[in-house]
Amino acid sequence: MQIPFFPPDLFEDDRKVMLDLIREIGVAPEQKFILGEHTRVFEETLREELGAADVIACGSGTSALGLVLRAMDIGPGDEVVVPAFGCAPLASAVLEVGAHPVFADVDRRTLVVDPDDVAARITHRTKAIMPAHMFSVMADMPRLTEIAASRGLRLVEDSAVAQGAVMAGTPAGLWGEAGVYSFVQVKSFGMPGEGGAVVTRDAELGARVRMLRNHGQRERFVHEVVGLNSRFDEIQAAFQTYRFAGFAERLARRARIAERYDERFASLPGVVPPPAARDGRCHHVYCVQSDRREELREFLAARGIGSHVHYPRPLPEQAAFAPHAPVGERWVNAEHACARILALPVHPHLTDDEVERVCDAVRECCEGSRVR
Repeated sequence: MQIPFFPPDLFEDDRKVMLDLIREIGVAPEQKFILGEHTRVFEETLREELGAADVIACGSGTSALGLVLRAMDIGPGDEVVVPAFGCAPLASAVLEVGAHPVFADVDRRTLVVDPDDVAARITHRTKAIMPAHMFSVMADMPRLTEIAASRGLRLVEDSAVAQGAVMAGTPAGLWGEAGVYSFVQVKSFGMPGEGGAVVTRDAELGARVRMLRNHGQRERFVHEVVGLNSRFDEIQAAFQTYRFAGFAERLARRARIAERYDERFASLPGVVPPPAARDGRCHHVYCVQSDRREELREFLAARGIGSHVHYPRPLPEQAAFAPHAPVGERWVNAEHACARILALPVHPHLTDDEVERVCDAVRECCEGSRVR
């Protein structure tokens, strides 16, 4: 009776579709395995759904960030303000184009970047702001958009975990000049492999990203700039296009599970659930904060319930990025989150009974009872 954090049967119902697609594409006369008609249809499906000027499928969410920065000509001598709490690509994508990441602290309650701290870290070298949506909460995009516009900065939206979220009527990914999605298995629109996309309202920026993802060429073997190999797989494109029809339903199931967690954890001693709201929510994972995080994690594990720590250390305190952070500086809210955060299962394959088992176990650990 295990309740895994990552469901092993995520694509079980689609097995035959995937096998048929592998054969169909594998024996097709055109022998096109990357950036073919299936990729074009997939991009167009997302573009129409979002109302974007362009969607460019690429090798991963990480490479999508780097492609956007390259397309914006961000490089050596430039600074990009990023959250101190988040996934490594926030910093590594900046470093890979030769720019310098400047780490801003996060809001202690929402765990997304604090706009006031972002504004305080802007210098004459700052070229862009790159906020990230975290777990189930979108960053304060109205405020960050205002800051970027008032200071003449580019705004890149790391919306890798937030596909399907909408804030004030605008989809995640389209608040900034460009945003990115990730399709790695555990994301809300995950697939059995690696992939991502750049989404933008700027057709010119999209065209440049499209060229950069394919070795800097628009015409085969004619290279206008130095680009990357960040191309999308035709089998995955066909599979994701097929699965897109069920995406909204899967998101709705995640939202219902999160709402049940909100109900069961409200006022629970020792646990702080994420801020309850509908606007700007995506429910990629559901994270609580607890001063007894390790005890809670072990308690759940003993009852067969998987959990996960996102993230154990702030980015500027990681060995890879510490050399690029000011010596002796602290990011107290990011540190606070890293010591307390624990993600609970919220994938759409959870049954109602399994959701209640998770709730009961968390409550039992925190208050010593099995009350529902």
